[in-house]
Amino acid sequence: MTGLEKMVSQILEEADASAAKILEDAQKEADGILADARARAGQVTRQKEEQLAQKLAGFRERTASAADMKKRTALLGARQELISQVLSEAYTRVLNLDDEKYFIMLKGMADKYALPRAGQIIFSKKDLARLPEGFREEISKIAEKKGGTLELSHETGNIDGGFILTYGGIEENCSIEAMFSAKKDELQDLVRKLLFT
Repeated sequence: MTGLEKMVSQILEEADASAAKILEDAQKEADGILADARARAGQVTRQKEEQLAQKLAGFRERTASAADMKKRTALLGARQELISQVLSEAYTRVLNLDDEKYFIMLKGMADKYALPRAGQIIFSKKDLARLPEGFREEISKIAEKKGGTLELSHETGNIDGGFILTYGGIEENCSIEAMFSAKKDELQDLVRKLLFT
């Protein structure tokens, strides 16, 4: 081997060693970049999974809340309907009390609402036709006790039951319907307590 061949051989060996070193360094750098990319990809995947889990949890919570709200609304509606039915039935029962109990109730109402003035008491057509004997006198005594008078009107009022008191053009609606309407909130609360507590 000549000196030139030795030199060429040495240059080629150095070039091969240098190329091998460059390839090794490049491979290490590529492996580092790939490992870094995998780590970043894993981190992004975990973040996306966490975000998805949070969104899913929020969706489940909103869905459960909406379902609970619908349930409570339906329950409230059912309770209100039941309370209305009970009050409607109570109203019907009051209107259909036997005559004795019914007119005792009306005397109590007259005692409560009669004023110390001269006035008239107006009944429904049905009640006027079934007034018990002596009822007119009992109403007069109640009015006198209050310092007033009550004349029985022969006209009838457009009411289901109860009566209307008139004092010089001013009417006091003491119909059963008006009594129930005036006490509606109080009656609803009472029925609610009886049924749901």
